[in-house]
Amino acid sequence: MSGPAFTLYGDRRSGNCQKIVFAADWLGLDYRFVDVDVMAGESRTPEFLAVNPVGQVPVVVFDDSRSLAQSNAVLLFLAENTALLPQDPFLRAKVNEWLFWEQYSHEPYVAVCRFQMVYQGKGPGDREAWRVERAEAALDHMDAQLAGKSFLVGESLSVADIALLAYTRLAGEGGFDLSKRPNLTAWIARCETALELPSAAA
Repeated sequence: MSGPAFTLYGDRRSGNCQKIVFAADWLGLDYRFVDVDVMAGESRTPEFLAVNPVGQVPVVVFDDSRSLAQSNAVLLFLAENTALLPQDPFLRAKVNEWLFWEQYSHEPYVAVCRFQMVYQGKGPGDREAWRVERAEAALDHMDAQLAGKSFLVGESLSVADIALLAYTRLAGEGGFDLSKRPNLTAWIARCETALELPSAAA
C-alpha cells in the first residue's frame, strides 16, 4: 500500500463518497470506511459535527489527525504524484476545469434528481423541470466533449473521470436516459473497466 492511511466517513449511496472509494481502491490506499446514514441524521450528530462542522459527507481523517472534506479536494490530494493527476500544468488545469464544472454544472442537477428519486422516493414526473433541463444539458455537454476521446483529459484515466463518473453512471437512477449518448456510455464502460467496477448499466 502507498499513500496516507485514513478513515473515510461517508454514505455508500452517495456519488460524492463513491468518488473517494473509486480513487482509493484504484491507488491501493490503506483506509477504512465508516458508514454515515445521511437520511437518518447521522451527519448532524454532535459526534460527526466534531469531525466535519459542515455536517456533510464525505470527509476523511488521516492517521495524523488532519481532516479534509469536499470530495474533489480529497480526490486531488489523494492523486498527487500518481497517474491519476497529470504532471503537465495545462493538463492539470484541465482536470481542475472539469472538477469545478462537475460541482457547479453537473452535480447540482444530475445528482439532486437522483437524490429525489433514490432517497426521497419521488417519481420522474416529480422532479423540478428546470433542474432536469440543466441535467440533460450537462449530460449532452459531456457526450459532445467525449467525441473521439477515450478520457476527459489526456490519454488516460484521471481524477476528472472519477469525479464525473460517480454520478453520471447512476444518472438512470435520476430518470435520465443515457442510451442516446453513445460517447458518454462508451466512456462510462471504459472507466468502469479501468476501475474494475461492475457495470452500472447492468
